[in-house]
Amino acid sequence: MIAINDIVAASHFFIARSVRPGDTVVDATAGNGGDTVFLAGLVGPAGRVHAFDIQKTALDRAGKRLKEEGLEERVRLHLASHARMAEYLDRPVQGIMFNLGYLPGGDKEVITRPQETLGALASGLSLLGPGGLISITTYPGHPGGEEEEQGVAGWCAGLEPRRYTVFHLQVLNRLKPPPGLWLIRG
Repeated sequence: MIAINDIVAASHFFIARSVRPGDTVVDATAGNGGDTVFLAGLVGPAGRVHAFDIQKTALDRAGKRLKEEGLEERVRLHLASHARMAEYLDRPVQGIMFNLGYLPGGDKEVITRPQETLGALASGLSLLGPGGLISITTYPGHPGGEEEEQGVAGWCAGLEPRRYTVFHLQVLNRLKPPPGLWLIRG
């Protein structure tokens, strides 16, 4: 059971129903490694996680968590923008997780940006295997976050409805702008 107000837990809930042992998946925003560790547990020893971040600090933190969990062999960490994920993958993926915004505990001036995120989403969609799922967690409450969420909303709304199903989940009764979860099923 997930807490209804925990958007990240909700993203994990849905991704866990799409990813199987042996799959290849992507953590488009490695951050502190929470989603990376989660995905590594789902794919098992025969699977592969590709985790991207533009900050070495983020990859160092994610790498440390993976090592502590004994999962580092399942993951390839890439010091690169998520918009470049197609350059690093040569096979379809079953799941892609985006947790946008800034690195918790890091420099809040370094944020994901709409133009790059939309390029990454297009790249991710081109890699998504049949029945695969993309989850996107947006945070409109920080500077630049609302613009990015609006970009994600517009991009998702423009997807071909015969090929993709898009869901948007958000807690509505919040005083400050709540995070949102976007799910795209291929």
